[in-house]
Amino acid sequence: MTLAQRSLELLQDPIAARLLGSTELARLAYNAKDGTPRVIPMLFHWTGQEVVFGAYAGSAKLGSPRANPDVAITIDTAGPPPDVLLIRGRAERGGVGGTRNVEKMAGDGIRMVRIAVRPTRVGALDFQTRLPGRMS
Repeated sequence: MTLAQRSLELLQDPIAARLLGSTELARLAYNAKDGTPRVIPMLFHWTGQEVVFGAYAGSAKLGSPRANPDVAITIDTAGPPPDVLLIRGRAERGGVGGTRNVEKMAGDGIRMVRIAVRPTRVGALDFQTRLPGRMS
């Protein structure tokens, strides 16, 4: 039985598992302070519950989640056919610490901030068995 689009159970699908464990860039979509949409490619880490991004403290993308925490994430392969994982959720901001890279950057005077997104809706497309459909 194929899982319905929007189901959080799609996070267990082979497409999702492959993309969440990949080194592909995720594209984070959010609304900027001026209300216009933005999309930015970012490295990410899947914790099993959240998609986590590291961002420089003071970067523009950090101001918006406080005002409007609803975001969308796409992780995909080039294909053809492409595999696509679509995630919607709410971004939460917090401090980052503990990893060697973050500690080194902090030693160089660079502050990082953690952006975590817990999925609320998920879509998976492989353009063979799962084609684009309604994801409202």
